[in-house]
Amino acid sequence: MKIFYAIQATGNGHISRAMQLHPYLQKFGTVDYFLSGNNASLNIDLPVKFKSEGCSLHYSKCGGLNYWDIAKNIQPIQMYKDAKSLPLKDYDVIINDFDSITSLACKLQKVHSVQFGHQASFISEATPRPEKKSIMGEMILKHYAPSPKNIGLHFEKYDSFIHPPIIKDEIVNAEPKNLNHITVYLPSFQKDCLEKAFNKLSGVQFHWFLNDVEFKHTVGNITYFPVNQKQFNESMINCHGIITGGGFETPAEALYLGKKILSIPIRDHYEQECNAAALKKMGVPVVYEVGDNFDEIIENWLNTATQYPTIQANNIPETLQFLFDTYEHK
Repeated sequence: MKIFYAIQATGNGHISRAMQLHPYLQKFGTVDYFLSGNNASLNIDLPVKFKSEGCSLHYSKCGGLNYWDIAKNIQPIQMYKDAKSLPLKDYDVIINDFDSITSLACKLQKVHSVQFGHQASFISEATPRPEKKSIMGEMILKHYAPSPKNIGLHFEKYDSFIHPPIIKDEIVNAEPKNLNHITVYLPSFQKDCLEKAFNKLSGVQFHWFLNDVEFKHTVGNITYFPVNQKQFNESMINCHGIITGGGFETPAEALYLGKKILSIPIRDHYEQECNAAALKKMGVPVVYEVGDNFDEIIENWLNTATQYPTIQANNIPETLQFLFDTYEHK
């Protein structure tokens, strides 16, 4: 069996999930990957056969999206050409993790696909949303990469087609410890937006993962890390708590490990606002604006006892078997 797997590379989560799935997918056949977008900072250990600039995210300085930069970097003519050139009819199964080019290619070439991933869960109205819905945000979630079949991933089973999150083997097999540091991963924030707040908390040790850090080094109470999967996993497994965005994979893994979480969704990023709404329902504190009192917010978070529901890891062989069975009965 030949499998085509499209990865939306607007962040590291989609790539991390694909790398975890790869050895399991290989049991079903040969897998070729299509990488769309250029936001990811992880080393990609996958057989990527096709690439496109696609649609990438651009951030403002301190925690928001820069829609002007996003819009001016979109190349619709090139995206159309990329969609036409993908040889999808050469494949038996097309798996799409929220990529618009693959979705367009399926439509142009009249081939079947299944949308598999976190964004697929938002097809259901039962999946948590913020109190104020965004019309544009809803349109993007439902129509950016449509497929005739959807298999969603989320923190909880909000609907019949939604499955537990894909948790990396390193996390599932880990023996979590509390070495009293705080792991920080907030890719939409530049260094000087948060450094002052962390420095004020001199008694707290931070492991801060940043895209522009080239090597691990420590200054005061902050150890700076490059974005590296192995080092990040180790830091999170042994942390007291984690400060992260409103993404899906990192909060899911932190919940699985039973770690304390503080979520700061990217401003004006509707999917992250939806994830934050789900996390709030689970008891996770959410911060929507980071101001001069951020150190006080962190201190209060550290001093407040929390208990979140335990989430389960996805049974990957079972879920993939369901995916391929679903595909055969298209």
